[in-house]
Amino acid sequence: MVFKRRDKRPIWRIVFEFFWPRGGWGRAARYVKHRLHRLPDSPEKIARGIFAGVFTTFTPFYGMHFVVAAILSTLMRGNVLASLLATFFGNPLTYVPIVMTSMQTGYWMLGMDGRQLGFGRHAEGDPATVGERFLQAGDAFWDNFRALFTGAKMDWSDLSVFYDEVFYPFMIGGIVPGIIAGAICYYISVPLIRAYQNRRKGALKAKLDGLAKKAHLKADDRSKPD
Repeated sequence: MVFKRRDKRPIWRIVFEFFWPRGGWGRAARYVKHRLHRLPDSPEKIARGIFAGVFTTFTPFYGMHFVVAAILSTLMRGNVLASLLATFFGNPLTYVPIVMTSMQTGYWMLGMDGRQLGFGRHAEGDPATVGERFLQAGDAFWDNFRALFTGAKMDWSDLSVFYDEVFYPFMIGGIVPGIIAGAICYYISVPLIRAYQNRRKGALKAKLDGLAKKAHLKADDRSKPD
């Protein structure tokens, strides 16, 4: 295959690079920033895509963030590619504050006590416990899916509890901080992208002017009699 890696990475390396990519998260962030600046669209449209991507990271739709960001960006008439790149705002270094903020806000808005639901003694929406609940919900879903073909008894009680205690509070609680984080990124991105695009246009114009000048000088040299 043309795009197949020549060096097959072991499982441990794939997992390690998910949490710490080659060159570190600083290099990964610079790459995303570079790609966002070079998108061929207006600063406002790119920034709307960034808003959609950042907002999506505050939702509990893990595994579908690309899809949610693309749909939201389309509805906002933003740049879809920018929204996909902006979902990298949610990464192993930021998941903990995102989860804690969303869950705590959700519990507060819904009048729930996270400690009574088993989310840590000191912090509501403890990220480790939330992660465990997502894994347990995934196992419960696949068990019920396999039951469709094996004839085993289906039990949706665990998923119902997961929805009430984790998914719904996360979804409601992530709206406000997601809007705030997305708005901050939007208003920061617009002037930065505009300045980058103007500087790039200026550099491109200067390069084209230089090429035109060289071509004009060559034409003059050819027109001169020997």
